[in-house]
Amino acid sequence: MDEQKHASHATQVGLVLSLALAGMLTGCVGFEEEPDAGYYTPYTPPAAVAVQDDYIYYPNYECYYSVSQHQYTYRVDNDWVSRPAPRDVSVNVLLASPSVKMDFHDSPAPHHAAVVKQYPKNRTPSLAKSGQGQQEAERQGNHEK
Repeated sequence: MDEQKHASHATQVGLVLSLALAGMLTGCVGFEEEPDAGYYTPYTPPAAVAVQDDYIYYPNYECYYSVSQHQYTYRVDNDWVSRPAPRDVSVNVLLASPSVKMDFHDSPAPHHAAVVKQYPKNRTPSLAKSGQGQQEAERQGNHEK
């Protein structure tokens, strides 16, 4: 009879353990309505940031510099190109030449005809010059009063 009690007790323990294990597994697989905020953070993609271009125009070279993109934009034949360096002039020479900060924030192409009329080559623009171009022009006395 002792063996029968022992077998019955072992069966009950096994049943309890099986139920406990089944309960734990069911809890792991079950649906969770709201995840714990400290444990789960949903992925949120970064917001797109629209950066407007701001250009500086160098009339003597008909060249624009995009401050935000660090690119020089100019025409090659009838096409507009953007490159990391200006064409046919060194950056230092370009920076030392008269320049004008533009007030448009899109491509220079649709504005170029008006810009060229307002700021022809070899004429110092009456608007403020930028950076080194301003300092160099003042040092040489090459600015309008």
